[in-house]
Amino acid sequence: MLKKLFGFNPEQTTVRTEVVAGITTFLTMSYILAVNPAMFSALDGMPAGAVFTSTALAAVVGCLAMAFIGKLPFGLAPGMGLNAFFVYSVCLGMGYPWQFALTAVLIEGVIFIILTLTNVREAFVNAIPLHLRNAIGAGIGLFIAFIGLHSGGLVVADPATLVTLADITSGQALLSLIGIVITGVLYAKRVPAAILLGIIITMLIGIPGGITEFKGVISHPESIKPIFCQFQFKEVFSLDMLVVVFTFLFIDLFDTIGTLIGVCGKANMVDKNGNIFRVKQAFMADSIATTAGAVLGTSTTTTYVESAAGVAEGGRSGLTAFVIAVCFAVSLFFSPLFLSIPAAATTAALVIVGMLMLESVRKIPFNDYCESIPAFICIIMMPLTYSISNGIMLGMISYVMLNVLCGKFNKITPVMYVLAVLFVLKYIFI
Repeated sequence: MLKKLFGFNPEQTTVRTEVVAGITTFLTMSYILAVNPAMFSALDGMPAGAVFTSTALAAVVGCLAMAFIGKLPFGLAPGMGLNAFFVYSVCLGMGYPWQFALTAVLIEGVIFIILTLTNVREAFVNAIPLHLRNAIGAGIGLFIAFIGLHSGGLVVADPATLVTLADITSGQALLSLIGIVITGVLYAKRVPAAILLGIIITMLIGIPGGITEFKGVISHPESIKPIFCQFQFKEVFSLDMLVVVFTFLFIDLFDTIGTLIGVCGKANMVDKNGNIFRVKQAFMADSIATTAGAVLGTSTTTTYVESAAGVAEGGRSGLTAFVIAVCFAVSLFFSPLFLSIPAAATTAALVIVGMLMLESVRKIPFNDYCESIPAFICIIMMPLTYSISNGIMLGMISYVMLNVLCGKFNKITPVMYVLAVLFVLKYIFI
């Protein structure tokens, strides 16, 4: 039954491992339950309580779609970056009501379903050169490690150097360091569920210092009626709608591609040519999640790079995604308890998983500069621009340009030329 429902293979994993992996991934991505309501509360007519409920429900739908359709161990929820573009660019920047932005998300989801059914999204994945795919995995590793260090208070902004080390002798930063040491020791000793145990132990250590603030246990989920199915179709054919939909489409498409390539590569869920198993089904789950999220009243729902934490714990099937869905469903009623987990408690998980994903750089031929230079650009631009999609796009542009100028035309397929041109146009006009 588990094999039929979730693609569960008892030779690769166990039910216990999948459950631990699901809980671990949920804990590393549960911050969205606090971030999304706070961000959307800047918009009139989007109550924080309703946004919390819609965020959790969108995650449940997305994870269930990934569990039963994709049969892969990935968590989905409204995406960071995409939510900021929704609130600060479309609504507060361009001056459109949030109903306009929700309509754009709905259109994006429908377009993604069409692209998936016609295998266009899969063609985009297969067009990315093999060594660039290896670079994507390593770049994501640096990116999620940076996310962990920043959210845990270890790395902070600095006007002179952009970023710098925080005061690590007290507070959240010290707790993050303690968590890294504890989780690192557990992982080095190969303790089962080391990452999950590290999160729990770090959270408990933070209680005496007031960093872990106990906010209660049970609360009643608020209604999503104010934001449910609130669409505005009167400007659906306007130029601004086209630009907004195209931007949502590009960011979501290549963030998802990057996450799938990087995490599947780490989990050995790729063939000898680096092609992802069940990639079409994974894209369909992502498309359904985006469409459902728009109906529920939240921004683009996408596959989370933090899924790598569950994969590092041994998650290999849709059962992991199902457990994540259950956790998000439970969080609807236990939101105060889940929101008590401080960001410092998940820092170690993201740092260690980021380190593990760097392993893919060993597959890059650094003595072949037409391969290694684009790969390095892809790797370094992900954390420095805080975007997976920027890393992929700049890596592809540089790959095509470098090989063409060096006369290696046979390495460039027609789809790669098209993608490179589209990426350049994206940076020029959007």
